[in-house]
Amino acid sequence: MPTGSRPLRADAARNRDKLLATAVRVFGERGLDAPLEEVARGAGVSIGTLYNHFPTREALLDAVLPHRIIALDQVAAAALADPDPWNGFVRFVEGLFELQSQDRGLNDALARRTPLSPEVLAACHRGFRHVDRLIERAKESGALRADFEASDLATLIWAMSQVIRQAMDTAPDLWRRCLSFFLDGLRADAAHPVPVPALTPEQLAAVLQGPDD
Repeated sequence: MPTGSRPLRADAARNRDKLLATAVRVFGERGLDAPLEEVARGAGVSIGTLYNHFPTREALLDAVLPHRIIALDQVAAAALADPDPWNGFVRFVEGLFELQSQDRGLNDALARRTPLSPEVLAACHRGFRHVDRLIERAKESGALRADFEASDLATLIWAMSQVIRQAMDTAPDLWRRCLSFFLDGLRADAAHPVPVPALTPEQLAAVLQGPDD
């Protein structure tokens, strides 16, 4: 609720809470493009009531997604606490894709399948704030190949999000098999020179923005 705004009536507050809880469920099951009418119906309110609380889909996503994305920071913190840098790196990527496999909406958000507001993007940045350190300490240990960069993790997220999206209903653990192959390729003792450089920060920003944004 914005600072200085009037408190909601008890019935309005209950409706808002029901809408948020239902939105978490519906977006988690259907993805971020799920019909808002389904959210309203599941919460037992009219679509007009939904729009009274959340005038746009973006407003509803702003209220839901940051609370889902914050789990990434917890995964990263636990990974950094692992005394083995390689195990910590693996723990992070496994935890990341586990979250995505359990929530279609989060999977859509991290793969940038829907334009995201500045608030949601800021939550994403906070969720990934420990990634550079996780990668650097795994490199310093000699376990992670030296040419792997944070932008390479972004490309892995795009690829794995599609595996998760396509196989979620029929083979929900398929991403684990794909990740196992990928992780073997990231071990320093299995590395071969890569002919294409990692994306620069500017290139990564342009790719994330997409041609239609």
